[in-house]
Amino acid sequence: MMIDSHAHLELRDFDSDREDVIKRARDAGVDAIVTIGIDLDDCRKAVEIAGNHDEVYAAVGIHPHEVKEINRQTYDRMRELAVMPKVVAYGEIGLDFFKNHSPRDVQLRRFGEQLELADDLNLPVIIHDREAHKETINLLSGWKGARRGVIHCFSGDYAMARKCLDLGFYISIPGTVTFPKAEILRDVVRRVPAESLLVETDAPFLTPAPHRGKRNESAYVKYTAMKVAEIKEMPFEKLAEITARNACELFKIEM
Repeated sequence: MMIDSHAHLELRDFDSDREDVIKRARDAGVDAIVTIGIDLDDCRKAVEIAGNHDEVYAAVGIHPHEVKEINRQTYDRMRELAVMPKVVAYGEIGLDFFKNHSPRDVQLRRFGEQLELADDLNLPVIIHDREAHKETINLLSGWKGARRGVIHCFSGDYAMARKCLDLGFYISIPGTVTFPKAEILRDVVRRVPAESLLVETDAPFLTPAPHRGKRNESAYVKYTAMKVAEIKEMPFEKLAEITARNACELFKIEM
């Protein structure tokens, strides 16, 4: 059993062959995919895709790139989407101080607001953190949400991972763990217990070896899981089962 805990099936990259992508994932042994909205329109699309496919679940939230567009109606619409069938998380939300598509002060304010909204909705959160490790930890440390979540596409070191674990978060490992220069991430994988890990594609981005240079898709999560199993010196089947069980526990998915 495998679960791709983070993909973006709703993006236009998959408009021409979305059904084939989902079938290839199923044929590769992927039992479930969580597709993640990044703005209001994509969240609607993610919920629709999940509703039409047994193996697909949805998360809704406003990505830090898009939070500059939030207005008074946005959160009302998000509340409506969040209670739809098969919505299992709120996200991805967080901070991106690498690209800064939204001003930093706006990102910080909207991140805090969305954390509180997720708590009101009783949903776990999916956290985006890029070049904002300190600020992300500070906000999560002060958040009193009853259900925690996952740090998606983890890019910190083990010291940060330890802080996230202590706050009750899972660590999600993307295809970058297969890249030659990813030794810091491999150290995180080596030291974090398998019971605290998820695996993801972030498709269509971050395609793992041996398919680098191509569009990523959920079937390729097996390459990430294989690499994580190799690093942790455990059978692939066991690692896949543990990370799938973790995802089921976090997202309340019944398999």
